[in-house]
Amino acid sequence: MSQIFTISESARGRIAHLLATEPAGARLRVAVEGGGCSGFQYKLDFDTSAPADDDALFGEVVVDATSLEYLKDSMLDYVESLGTASFEIRNPHATAKCGCGNSFSL
Repeated sequence: MSQIFTISESARGRIAHLLATEPAGARLRVAVEGGGCSGFQYKLDFDTSAPADDDALFGEVVVDATSLEYLKDSMLDYVESLGTASFEIRNPHATAKCGCGNSFSL
């Protein structure tokens, strides 16, 4: 059985590196919000608050229940290439995305 949301080893390593500079108990919160040029956009923030009852935990990553519906079968990855490095969400249900890759539509 596959997980509804997965995190690549590359992303796990980068998250661990970044968490080392955050307050104790911080987690990376991944969310989907309305907006952007394609209708929805991903939001990644460090969060020190306790997870809500309906939040899903994936190691050091927390996703709220509503966002998880949009992230079903997706993977959080960390990609480094010449001159750039960033987190990337590979969402197989996205039907379109903007040129910068920060927003998407379903």
